[in-house]
Amino acid sequence: MSVYHGGDVWRGPSPDVILDFSANLNPEGPPEWVRAAMLRGLENARYYPDLRQAAALAGLSAHLGLPEACVLPTAGGIEAAACVAKRLDNHAVIQPTFQEYGALCGGHRDVLRSELADYRPLTGETLWLCNPNNPTGDALPRPAVLALLERLEVAGGRLVVDEAFIDYCPEHSVRGAVADHPALVVLGSLTKVLAIPGVRLGYLAAHPSVVGELREGLLPWRLNCVADAVAAALPGHGTDFEAIRRLNDARREPFAAALAGIGARICPSDANFLLCDFGRDMRPDIERLREMGLLVRPCGMFPGLTHGHVRLCVRTEGENVRLVEAMK
Repeated sequence: MSVYHGGDVWRGPSPDVILDFSANLNPEGPPEWVRAAMLRGLENARYYPDLRQAAALAGLSAHLGLPEACVLPTAGGIEAAACVAKRLDNHAVIQPTFQEYGALCGGHRDVLRSELADYRPLTGETLWLCNPNNPTGDALPRPAVLALLERLEVAGGRLVVDEAFIDYCPEHSVRGAVADHPALVVLGSLTKVLAIPGVRLGYLAAHPSVVGELREGLLPWRLNCVADAVAAALPGHGTDFEAIRRLNDARREPFAAALAGIGARICPSDANFLLCDFGRDMRPDIERLREMGLLVRPCGMFPGLTHGHVRLCVRTEGENVRLVEAMK
């Protein structure tokens, strides 16, 4: 399948010379405890990973505050999404959003985010919601998501909520409801907030009966030794996640204000990225920025967006200033 994603730092001489605003990763890089866990994990590279994923499962369960029976470790959030797309059917996707949902599901119907208030699920429909949404950055409040779930339950359907960026607005998470709602499946990723996209660490949270059903669609040895070690090390680092969230909040608003100052319209964001509308075709500018070593995410391929829309990761204060000055 075709993949539409940021982070393509490999088209130049070296990723080290690219300042990447196109992938929504923690700009501080992996925390020290994550680096230490990865090194520990490499010591087990000589062995096949544990088929039971016991250490990773225990770490994820404690970190997420869920029973182990409700958690399924996956090789990144995309594997969790692929697993759901393969095992469930009658898909509908709330647009505009992460394009891989539609690619994985194949046949599906689109539901516009602006028309959610009038959404009426078809019988047995599986609805995909990204929360906070990519690429717009806005999040539906938890009560609104649960109300959407109730509608789908009445129709005999299921709600799939991708919380890949929920660490930046944890108050909106619904993963705590999975044990009581077999119609709810929550996807998650640790690669964004921990800045380890090359490690591939994600999870799926659902009712135990649903976890058992979905597990059948996955291959063995899903987590490599490095991802396994990071998952096992998660408990006890909640304050680090909170510090990352606060730092992002402090950087996001000045960045948005600076972009607005050069003519961009900014979508309100609860995440670590901003969707900007510059009101004109930005494709030539995007190529010029790449030549300057600055990578941004074009958004003209998203339903409902135009070539004037660009998504920008919130990076450090100095890096954000550098991008704004280049765009001037």
